[in-house]
Amino acid sequence: MATVTYPCYWQKKDSSGQWYWIYYASNGKAIARSSESYVARSDCTRSIQIMKGSSGGPEFYDL
Repeated sequence: MATVTYPCYWQKKDSSGQWYWIYYASNGKAIARSSESYVARSDCTRSIQIMKGSSGGPEFYDL
């Protein structure tokens, strides 16, 4: 079994057999989950790629 390093995304299947992801922070705590499940694992992977690509955006807006 491979050693897990954090932060990381994990892909899992729900009870209906669809894929979703969970993001684990550097301390190993789950802090985010995909807002939907995906029939194809490739769609779940694409969702992770989109999230990773948005990391350069603003962290927050102070209104």
